[in-house]
Amino acid sequence: MLNELDKELEKRGHKFVRYADDCMILCKSRRSAERTMSGISKFIERKLFLKVNKEKSVVAYISKVKFLGYGFYIFKGKCRFKLHEKSKRKMKRRLCEILNRNKGISNEARQRRYMQYIRGWLQYFKLADMKAILKNVDEWIRRRVIAVYWKQWKKVKTRYRMIRRYGIPEWKVHEMANCRKGAWRAALMLNSVLTNKEIASQGYMPMTSYYLQIYKN
Repeated sequence: MLNELDKELEKRGHKFVRYADDCMILCKSRRSAERTMSGISKFIERKLFLKVNKEKSVVAYISKVKFLGYGFYIFKGKCRFKLHEKSKRKMKRRLCEILNRNKGISNEARQRRYMQYIRGWLQYFKLADMKAILKNVDEWIRRRVIAVYWKQWKKVKTRYRMIRRYGIPEWKVHEMANCRKGAWRAALMLNSVLTNKEIASQGYMPMTSYYLQIYKN
């Protein structure tokens, strides 16, 4: 449907990228961008008889733009990809649903859903520079996973048995097993026991590890 728009943009000499009905036109100045948006909006509405979404159509500097979930920034004179803040918030909301400790699913099903989601998500965003962001997200994920296990270890004797497996001093085992804090606060205390390596062995690969395998930028 928008093939004619592509031809019109090429004829006018514009640099642009389009995916379905999302289109970004690159201009050298704000004045040029405003003039281009006005002219192209008229072409879309008067020639193609389509409606332009005025609320979503904006003139903005590249670092303020969100396109297909990506953000952009300039580094050493070149434009590079980053993860847009809205995409990060959406990702964490989805992981909250998957790692919800109150959801009645098996550990195997939870782990499987987690791996399916992060593989798909990271394959989509593999062009973005986000190693530092993912390191912080991994720490947050680890705490959520620990909270799931803590809730499952309901009885004190179960906590004794499970915590002893990690070879820590008996006084520390006693302190942790008798903790009366909620699952989220207790998970912070157990960080020193259930490390990233241990969580990964349970089937929860850190996002950073998979990202570094597929990073394409």
